[in-house]
Amino acid sequence: MRAHPSEAEPWRKPGVLFCFGFGYSARALAAQLAPAGWQIHGTARSAARLAEIAATGATAHSFDRGQPLTDLTALMAATHILSSVPPDEAGDPVLDAHAADLAQSSAAWVGYLSTTGVYGDRQGGWVEEDDALRPVGPRQARRVTAEAGWRALGLPLHIFRLAGIYGPGRSAIDTVRSGRAQRVVKPGQVFARIHVDDIATVLAASIARPNPGAIYNVADNEPAPPQDVILYACQLLGVTPPPEIPFDAADLSPMARSFYAESKRVSNRRIREELGVTLRYPTYREGLVGVMGDSAAVDQQATA
Repeated sequence: MRAHPSEAEPWRKPGVLFCFGFGYSARALAAQLAPAGWQIHGTARSAARLAEIAATGATAHSFDRGQPLTDLTALMAATHILSSVPPDEAGDPVLDAHAADLAQSSAAWVGYLSTTGVYGDRQGGWVEEDDALRPVGPRQARRVTAEAGWRALGLPLHIFRLAGIYGPGRSAIDTVRSGRAQRVVKPGQVFARIHVDDIATVLAASIARPNPGAIYNVADNEPAPPQDVILYACQLLGVTPPPEIPFDAADLSPMARSFYAESKRVSNRRIREELGVTLRYPTYREGLVGVMGDSAAVDQQATA
């Protein structure tokens, strides 16, 4: 197995990471940094989520729109800041509550998790970080505005445009096991994806090699049609795949249907060449095999 940058090049001086939002991606980064002695802080909105943060060994802080941090000590002491809080209809909750505080931060590295949705539809064509942004809906347009808002703070900002995130508990394996899988076919449709552990690896590599102002696409090596991913998950599980369904006839939620309005291939050249990242899961195939292994380990622990 290839070593992650975080494993091959440990940080000489562990820092203090403050995460606005301690969701799937932030937890994966924290899991890489904490063993090296980093202090981790994370925010959540509910008591249950705050308890989950504390259970990981991180320090939990309550934050939500209209409920800013009551104590800024940890934020202002942070050497590294990460925000994964998405903008809502009113704007970016973190900026709206703490832009002035953040502008006074002495953090050496700031990361903002955005989305490849800012590029809009490219009819299956490739996009790179310097390409024009063409959001096709209000959610994507809010991300463009949020990116600009973070840049305006004058911080050592790094923007990460994430492809579709998957991993343990959030993958085609889980969808097939739940009985909810559909093989929806829209000719020419492809999606870019990224395993959550590889997101953490990219963030860790950026922390190790800061380049303020940089923007990184975070995607794997092989954009692929969604029906192919479901088929491969079924093959791994040894179950009969669901029949192919034309997109126009598929029973999809409005949110799921909106994703099909965009088809693009996302270049990850910059994370490979500038950050030296070698993805642990370069395609969905390795990623789903990894999810299977993680699931087997959990099952084994449960029966031990």
